[in-house]
Amino acid sequence: MKPAARFDAGFTLIEVLVTLVVFSIMATLAYGGLNSIARTRAALAQQEDALRDLTRAVATLDRDLREAVARPVSGNVGQVLPAFVGSANRLEFTRLGFANPQAEQRANLERVQYELDDGALKRGRFAVLDRAAGTVPQLATLRGEVDAFRLRYLALDNSWSDTWPPQQANAATLLPRAVEWHLVTRDYGEIVRVIELVSAAVQAPPAPPGASGGAPTPAAPGTVPPVTLPPPPGASR
Repeated sequence: MKPAARFDAGFTLIEVLVTLVVFSIMATLAYGGLNSIARTRAALAQQEDALRDLTRAVATLDRDLREAVARPVSGNVGQVLPAFVGSANRLEFTRLGFANPQAEQRANLERVQYELDDGALKRGRFAVLDRAAGTVPQLATLRGEVDAFRLRYLALDNSWSDTWPPQQANAATLLPRAVEWHLVTRDYGEIVRVIELVSAAVQAPPAPPGASGGAPTPAAPGTVPPVTLPPPPGASR
C-alpha cells in the first residue's frame, strides 16, 4: 500500500510577486496622499505666518502713529529735528508709551522711523532721543514682500500733503491731524489706512462761529473737542 501524498504549506513564487506588486501600489498611493497633506499643511502654515506678520505690522504702525507726541529731538550734528518728519515713503517721529518695566532712569518717549527697504517694511528705533554723532537706528523687518509704501499727511486746514512739516514758524512741534498710508503687498494686495493722531487734536484751531453768527460753545476745561476728518481722497488713487 502506497503512502498518502504529502504537501507542505507555503506560497508559490507567483503569489509572492503578486503580493509585492500590490503592496508597492498601495504604498505609492499612501505616500502620494501623505505628501499632498504635508504640502497643504506647509502652504497653510506659510500663509498663516504671512498674515500674522501683516497684522502685526499694521497694528504696530497704527499704534505708533496714535502715540505720536510733539517732542523735537537733536540730530547727529546737533541740529533740531521736528517732532514729526515725513515724506511720501518714509516717516520719523517721537512716540509716547515706551515701556519701562524695570523702572530704568530714562524717558518713556521713543524716536521711531518707518521706511521701505529692499522690498520690506522696516521699523527703526533710536536708543536715545537726542542723538550723538554716531547714533544710528536699530532696524527690524515688520513685513517682507512689500511692493510700495506711500504716505500723506493732513494739515490743520484739512489739506493733504506728501511731506511734513509745512513751512511755518512752529513746524518743529507741529503734528499732522492724520496720516494716510498705503501698503502694497504681493500676497494681500493694497491696504489703506487713515490714522488720526491723538496728540494733534489739542493743536486744532477753534471752531468757527455757527451759521447764525453766534460764538461756539467753549469746551469744558481739560477736554479736547472731537476732530472730524474729511474723506481721504487718496483711497481712490
